[in-house]
Amino acid sequence: TNDLIQYALAVDRINEKIAYLYEPAHPAVLRLIKNIVDTGHSKHIWVGICGEMAADPILTPILIGLGIDEISTSPLMLPEIKKIVRAISFEESKKIVQRALDLPTGQEVVKYLKLKNEEIIKKSQAKAK
Repeated sequence: TNDLIQYALAVDRINEKIAYLYEPAHPAVLRLIKNIVDTGHSKHIWVGICGEMAADPILTPILIGLGIDEISTSPLMLPEIKKIVRAISFEESKKIVQRALDLPTGQEVVKYLKLKNEEIIKKSQAKAK
Protein backbone atom coordinates (compact mmCIF):
# COMPACT_ATOMS: atom_id res chain seq x y z
CA THR A 1 0.00 0.00 0.00
CA ASN A 2 2.89 2.39 0.57
CA ASP A 3 3.63 2.94 -3.12
CA LEU A 4 -0.02 2.71 -4.14
CA ILE A 5 -0.97 5.52 -1.75
CA GLN A 6 2.08 7.58 -2.64
CA TYR A 7 1.31 7.42 -6.37
CA ALA A 8 -2.47 7.78 -6.02
CA LEU A 9 -2.19 10.89 -3.86
CA ALA A 10 0.98 12.20 -5.57
CA VAL A 11 2.63 12.53 -2.16
CA ASP A 12 6.18 11.60 -1.25
CA ARG A 13 5.78 10.31 2.29
CA ILE A 14 9.50 10.82 2.96
CA ASN A 15 9.44 14.50 1.95
CA GLU A 16 8.99 16.42 5.21
CA LYS A 17 7.27 19.33 3.44
CA ILE A 18 4.37 17.27 2.10
CA ALA A 19 4.43 14.01 4.10
CA TYR A 20 1.41 15.20 6.10
CA LEU A 21 -0.65 14.76 2.92
CA TYR A 22 0.07 11.01 2.88
CA GLU A 23 -3.22 9.59 4.18
CA PRO A 24 -3.79 5.83 4.02
CA ALA A 25 -7.36 6.31 5.27
CA HIS A 26 -8.26 8.92 2.65
CA PRO A 27 -11.64 7.98 1.13
CA ALA A 28 -10.12 8.10 -2.37
CA VAL A 29 -7.49 5.55 -1.33
CA LEU A 30 -10.18 3.33 0.19
CA ARG A 31 -12.22 3.55 -3.03
CA LEU A 32 -9.14 2.66 -5.06
CA ILE A 33 -8.45 -0.40 -2.89
CA LYS A 34 -12.13 -1.39 -3.07
CA ASN A 35 -11.95 -1.17 -6.86
CA ILE A 36 -8.81 -3.33 -6.92
CA VAL A 37 -10.37 -5.94 -4.61
CA ASP A 38 -13.68 -6.00 -6.50
CA THR A 39 -11.90 -6.34 -9.85
CA GLY A 40 -9.58 -9.04 -8.56
CA HIS A 41 -12.40 -11.02 -7.02
CA SER A 42 -14.52 -10.73 -10.17
CA LYS A 43 -11.67 -12.53 -11.97
CA HIS A 44 -11.24 -15.04 -9.10
CA ILE A 45 -7.92 -13.46 -8.13
CA TRP A 46 -6.80 -13.42 -4.50
CA VAL A 47 -5.96 -9.94 -3.17
CA GLY A 48 -3.47 -9.46 -0.35
CA ILE A 49 -2.15 -6.31 1.23
CA CYS A 50 1.11 -5.30 2.89
CA GLY A 51 2.79 -2.08 3.93
CA GLU A 52 2.08 0.47 6.63
CA MET A 53 -1.65 0.25 6.06
CA ALA A 54 -1.67 -3.48 6.73
CA ALA A 55 0.27 -2.92 9.95
CA ASP A 56 -2.16 -0.35 11.36
CA PRO A 57 -4.77 -2.00 13.61
CA ILE A 58 -7.02 1.04 13.27
CA LEU A 59 -7.41 0.15 9.58
CA THR A 60 -7.96 -3.60 10.08
CA PRO A 61 -11.80 -3.41 10.05
CA ILE A 62 -11.64 -1.45 6.79
CA LEU A 63 -9.34 -4.01 5.18
CA ILE A 64 -11.65 -6.83 6.24
CA GLY A 65 -14.71 -4.96 4.97
CA LEU A 66 -13.05 -4.22 1.64
CA GLY A 67 -12.65 -7.96 1.17
CA ILE A 68 -8.87 -8.21 1.44
CA ASP A 69 -8.02 -11.92 1.44
CA GLU A 70 -4.75 -11.68 3.35
CA ILE A 71 -2.95 -9.09 5.46
CA SER A 72 0.85 -9.31 5.56
CA THR A 73 2.44 -7.44 8.43
CA SER A 74 5.30 -7.57 10.89
CA PRO A 75 5.15 -10.19 13.65
CA LEU A 76 5.01 -7.42 16.26
CA MET A 77 1.61 -6.26 15.00
CA LEU A 78 0.02 -9.70 14.68
CA PRO A 79 -1.46 -10.01 18.20
CA GLU A 80 -3.27 -6.67 18.02
CA ILE A 81 -4.50 -7.23 14.47
CA LYS A 82 -5.54 -10.80 15.27
CA LYS A 83 -7.58 -9.53 18.21
CA ILE A 84 -9.55 -7.23 15.92
CA VAL A 85 -9.98 -9.85 13.18
CA ARG A 86 -11.46 -12.27 15.72
CA ALA A 87 -13.74 -9.63 17.22
CA ILE A 88 -15.50 -8.36 14.09
CA SER A 89 -17.73 -10.01 11.52
CA PHE A 90 -17.37 -9.47 7.80
CA GLU A 91 -20.87 -7.95 7.70
CA GLU A 92 -20.01 -5.51 10.50
CA SER A 93 -16.78 -4.51 8.77
CA LYS A 94 -18.62 -3.91 5.46
CA LYS A 95 -20.89 -1.44 7.29
CA ILE A 96 -17.81 0.33 8.63
CA VAL A 97 -16.45 0.60 5.08
CA GLN A 98 -19.71 2.09 3.79
CA ARG A 99 -19.68 4.74 6.50
CA ALA A 100 -15.98 5.49 6.00
CA LEU A 101 -16.48 5.97 2.26
CA ASP A 102 -19.10 8.62 3.00
CA LEU A 103 -16.69 10.71 5.08
CA PRO A 104 -14.95 13.63 3.33
CA THR A 105 -11.38 13.33 4.69
CA GLY A 106 -8.85 10.81 5.86
CA GLN A 107 -8.74 12.50 9.26
CA GLU A 108 -12.46 11.97 9.71
CA VAL A 109 -12.12 8.34 8.63
CA VAL A 110 -9.37 7.77 11.22
CA LYS A 111 -11.45 9.46 13.93
CA TYR A 112 -14.42 7.24 13.06
CA LEU A 113 -12.25 4.10 12.94
CA LYS A 114 -10.73 4.83 16.35
CA LEU A 115 -14.22 5.00 17.85
CA LYS A 116 -15.30 1.81 16.07
CA ASN A 117 -12.16 -0.05 17.18
CA GLU A 118 -12.82 0.95 20.79
CA GLU A 119 -16.36 -0.44 20.45
CA ILE A 120 -15.07 -3.64 18.85
CA ILE A 121 -12.49 -4.23 21.59
CA LYS A 122 -14.98 -3.45 24.39
CA LYS A 123 -17.54 -5.82 22.87
CA SER A 124 -14.88 -8.51 22.52
CA GLN A 125 -13.79 -8.08 26.14
CA ALA A 126 -17.40 -8.27 27.34
CA LYS A 127 -17.88 -11.56 25.47
CA ALA A 128 -14.71 -12.97 27.02
CA LYS A 129 -16.02 -12.39 30.56
